Amino acid sequence: MTWFKRDKAPIENPIPADARRVRTEGLWTKCTTCRAIIWKKDLEANWEVCPKCEHHFRLGARRRLELLLDEGSWIEYDAELASSDPLGFSDTKPYAQRLKDMQSTLGINDALLTVEGKLAGRPVICCSMEFGFIGGTMGAVVGEKVARAIERSVAQRQPLVIVSCSGGARMMEGAVSLMQLAKVGAALARLDDARVPFISVLTDPTTGGVTASYAMLGDLNIAEPGALIGLAGPRVIEQTIRQKLPAGFQRAEFLLEHGFLDAVVARKELKSYIAQALGFFLDPA
Repeated sequence: MTWFKRDKAPIENPIPADARRVRTEGLWTKCTTCRAIIWKKDLEANWEVCPKCEHHFRLGARRRLELLLDEGSWIEYDAELASSDPLGFSDTKPYAQRLKDMQSTLGINDALLTVEGKLAGRPVICCSMEFGFIGGTMGAVVGEKVARAIERSVAQRQPLVIVSCSGGARMMEGAVSLMQLAKVGAALARLDDARVPFISVLTDPTTGGVTASYAMLGDLNIAEPGALIGLAGPRVIEQTIRQKLPAGFQRAEFLLEHGFLDAVVARKELKSYIAQALGFFLDPA
């Protein structure tokens, strides 16, 4: 049995065993399209676009503003607005608790940021949706913030840019949520009467009540490559019309081909494209 006994004391190492391990968990991610393994810092530096296949990952609301607006040029409005849980709704957990959890995790009161800033030197009003906040759904607060942004655009005669990334209307607020579609649509009609341009940017995903309202009402409707855009899901549509739908029929490229969009623009080219479009709308010929 002496074979299994250590005669000499082990070499002492002052560094604990856990600290000596190479920590790689959470530093890499896999592209859902090409399955490539990507270093997360490289992905972040590339604005969350896969460097191998150009798949566009979702981008947070604040990062989206950093992408589109000039550095240090924007001021946020209406950040204090928060839902009052008008229905006292509860499913797997109370809606009020769900809101508190999201607000604590993300540091914002609801699923939309509204700011005034400059895009390539031109003053704009910009709204950016946060999908991480209950799927970017539109409740009373999101609808009110969009309506206020539109009113600010009319008053200051500054173009409006809205970046949509949403699961649709927020079911926890019932009819209160659905009323936002009409309110925002009426506000956009006033913006159109004032002849102030509105550019709508649709990202993955843009669905439900947001697609049915302001997301498709832009003077220019732009989407990112591969973005899922639609009102209802494919299964619901197939069950309703009792027909098999073509592959990818709710993707940006299919919608562009069939006239629902004006352009599909890669994320890194989006700022320059919007700047050029605003010049077309606003600069004298």
